[in-house]
Amino acid sequence: MPIDNCTHTFADLSTTVLPAHLERLKAALQSPLPASTFVGFKSASREVLSRLGRTTDFPGCYVFIDLDHPVYVGISRGVVKRLAQHLNFESHFTASLVYKMATDDFPHEMKRDQAMKDDQFREVFLTAQGRLREMSVAFVQIDNDLELYLFEVMAAMHLDTDTWNTFRTH
Repeated sequence: MPIDNCTHTFADLSTTVLPAHLERLKAALQSPLPASTFVGFKSASREVLSRLGRTTDFPGCYVFIDLDHPVYVGISRGVVKRLAQHLNFESHFTASLVYKMATDDFPHEMKRDQAMKDDQFREVFLTAQGRLREMSVAFVQIDNDLELYLFEVMAAMHLDTDTWNTFRTH
C-alpha cells in the first residue's frame, strides 16, 4: 500500500528517484541564490515569488551554503515561506536554525523561551541571523511528502551537514 501517495517501491526510491533528486540539488548548488533574496519578507509574497520566476510557493528541499560549503539541509511544504521565516523571524519556533546557531555560540541551560528573553542571548541570536543572511541558498521542488522526508536525510548525509542537522526526535 502506498504511503503518502508515493507509488514507488523502496527499491525504486533508493536507486532511482532519490538519486535523481540529488542530481537536481547538485545542479542547484552550482548556482545558489543569495539568502538576502528572502530578507524583508514574512511570507511567500508575490514580490519574492516573482524574483524566483514563480507564481506560487512549493514543497521541497533547501540548503544553506556558507562560503561554498553546505551547512544545513531543510525541507518544507512551502520552501519560500520557510526561508523567509529563517531569515526574518525572531522566534525560536520559526527561526529554529538561527536558534541552533546561536546556541552553539552561546551555550546555556535556559529553556528556549527563557533564552529568547535573555538580552545577551538575543544579541547572539540576531548576530547568528545576520550570518545566515550572508549565506546563499539552493533548493529543489519535491512534490511527494514521503520522497521529501527521505530525501532530507539523504541530502544531509551526502552533504555532510551534521553541525546543525539532526534527526533526533523530541
